Amino acid sequence: MSDTPTEIVETRRKFRAQMAVTERWAYFDHAAVSPTPRPTRAAIERWLDEAGGDGGPAWMGWAQRIEQTRRTSAALLGATPAEIAFTQHTTGGISLVAQGLDWRPGDNVVTLDDEFPANIYPWLSLQDKGVETRFAPTERGRVDLDAVRSLCDERTRVVSVSWVAYLSGHRRDLTALAEIAKQHDAWFVVDAIQGVGALPFDVKQTPADVVALNGQKWQMGPEGAAYAYVCRERLDDLRVAGLGWNSMVDPFNFKRIEIRLRDDAARFEAGTRNMSGLIGLGASQAMLLELGVDNIAAAILDLTDEACRRLAELGAEVLSPRGADERSGIVQFQLPGADGDAVRSHCLERGVALACRSGSLRISPHGYNTPEDLDRLFDALQTF
Repeated sequence: MSDTPTEIVETRRKFRAQMAVTERWAYFDHAAVSPTPRPTRAAIERWLDEAGGDGGPAWMGWAQRIEQTRRTSAALLGATPAEIAFTQHTTGGISLVAQGLDWRPGDNVVTLDDEFPANIYPWLSLQDKGVETRFAPTERGRVDLDAVRSLCDERTRVVSVSWVAYLSGHRRDLTALAEIAKQHDAWFVVDAIQGVGALPFDVKQTPADVVALNGQKWQMGPEGAAYAYVCRERLDDLRVAGLGWNSMVDPFNFKRIEIRLRDDAARFEAGTRNMSGLIGLGASQAMLLELGVDNIAAAILDLTDEACRRLAELGAEVLSPRGADERSGIVQFQLPGADGDAVRSHCLERGVALACRSGSLRISPHGYNTPEDLDRLFDALQTF
């Protein structure tokens, strides 16, 4: 990869300087849980020092810092801070819709048959309300748009899909899917956990009603620090299922018990937030924004393209679609005749982190991974 553009080399160099994990690992598992960058660790350590040394008097400073996280979260989605609600997980963001709509028996939700369970169970939980969940078929992550259309009808209330498939890494055409939802006057809900932080995303160009995601993957934040985008125009169409003191206009007036909802998405934050986690997430997001998501995406796609080329030379079968508009940071593959779990264990013993999902192997490099990391991966694969 000697002809790698200078901009990619420089992005990798700057990014890598913030990643202590590189001292031990060639890390290719960001689609599962990312290692913590140095700025994120420093932000959480600062919170911990203040929590131990100051306690309550430091709380207002923490609250100000998570409002900065609201701003960086919005920046990664092309949204406004008023459209960001902090949640505990991706499921929580999807459940804002699942638990917030006025469902009627006979309504239905259309999703895909390869979704991660976070985008399945919130819809299946509506069975007792008489709501049907319909699954459109996929082929190695590719979506049959005609099949999605055929499942939608006058009772379709929601079309809910992952932007990037967690297993195959296929990047979906959200514009086409949003149009199908619009034609049926249905909500369009997007699970964006496997793309945001690695690839550019803009809700102004992709008209989603709700986008849900956790921060521990490509955004490199702690687990349990998550958020959702709720389109401002849709805000009043969702019931706040988890009503709490922090949902109110004047949350610190504990004497005034009156339902007066905040006029922004923070109305869904019923009570105490995950201060340390959200502070850490904000530090990770700020680092990614400073590096530039466009630059990070270029570095990721450059390396995954090279990985696919070398996998083919090795005789592996690449299962991920790799068309120009289909690629992501995830590459799913199989080694002929090899047990995926055994290959993963072999790689871990050699300081190479990757995943095994459904019997196949999955690598997911980030913008700091280098050709030298790729060499370590292939040294491990070739010695299996």
